Amino acid sequence: MSRSPRRGSPSLVDRLRRRGRSAEPVTALDDLARTVHRLSVLLAAGVPPAAAWRHLDGPAAASVAPVAARGGDVSAALTGLPGADAASVSALRGLAAAWSVALDSGAPLAGALRQFAAALRGLAQTERQVRTALAGPIATARIVLVLPAIGVLFGVVLGFDTLGVLVGSPLGWACLAIGLGLLVAAWAWMRALVRRARPADATPGLRCELVAIAVSGGGALSAAVARVDAALERVGIADDASVVGDVLALSERAGVPAAELLRAEAEEARRSAGAEAERRAAALGVTLMLPLGLCVLPAFIALGVVPLLAAVISSTVGSF
Repeated sequence: MSRSPRRGSPSLVDRLRRRGRSAEPVTALDDLARTVHRLSVLLAAGVPPAAAWRHLDGPAAASVAPVAARGGDVSAALTGLPGADAASVSALRGLAAAWSVALDSGAPLAGALRQFAAALRGLAQTERQVRTALAGPIATARIVLVLPAIGVLFGVVLGFDTLGVLVGSPLGWACLAIGLGLLVAAWAWMRALVRRARPADATPGLRCELVAIAVSGGGALSAAVARVDAALERVGIADDASVVGDVLALSERAGVPAAELLRAEAEEARRSAGAEAERRAAALGVTLMLPLGLCVLPAFIALGVVPLLAAVISSTVGSF
C-alpha cells in the first residue's frame, strides 16, 4: 500500500530552511544529493523505481513518492517542485531530465543517479566554499550600512539636536530624503552583487552527462542526442548543444567510445563552473566597495554629518 503524504506536512522550502538552522549547516544541494544517492542504492538493490521513493526521507522524496506510487510522471513531479534557491531549482530540473533520459533510453537508473549524486555533491562543496568567501564581504556591508544611524546617535550623545534638524527643518528633510534614498540604493545594489556572485546553475555539463547516460542504454548516437534534447526542453533547461557535437566528432575521429569522453567533458564543465564561482566570490570584496563608496558614505554624510554641523551652527549662533 502506498503511503500518502501527511496532512499539513512542511513544504520543500520550509524543510530546507529548518535543516539550515540545525547544528550542521546543510545546503539544498547536499540534501538533494543524499536523496539521489540513496535512491540509486535502492534501485541497485532491486527495489522498483515506483517503490524506492517511498523509502526515502527528504523534501523531494516526500513530494515525489505519492506520484511514483500511483505510476505518475516522476520527471514532471520533480520539475514542479519549489526550490529554496536558484541552484536547487536547477538541480531538481537536472534530476528530472536524468530520470527521463534513463527511462526512455533503457539505461540503468541506479548508475545514472549515482553519477548525478556525485555531481551534486561536488557542486554543493563549491557552494559552501563560495558562501565562506562571501561571509566576510557581506558582514562588512551590513556593518557599514548602519554608519548613518551611528552618525545620528553620535550627534545626540554630544548634546546637539541632530534629530530635530533632520525632522524639523527643510535642510533636514532634504538630508533625510537623500540619505534614505542612498541607503535603499546601496542595499539593492549590494543584494544584486551578492546574488550574481552565488552560483545559480547546479547543472554545468548536464547535456554531456545525459548523452553519456543515453548512450549507455544502447542505440544510435543520433537517437541519444535527440532524446536528451527532448528531455531538456521538457524540463526547461537551455544550454549550449555545440559541446556535445564537438565531443562526438572527436569520438568519431579518434575511434573511441563517446560515453567516457562525454563524462570527462561534463566533469571539466563542473570544475570550470566551480572555479568561476569562487572567482566571483573573491571579487565581491572589491566590487562591494562601489556601493559603499558611492552610496553609503554619502548617506552617512547626509544623515549624520550635515545635520550635526547644522545643529552645532544653530546652537552656536543661538548662544550669542
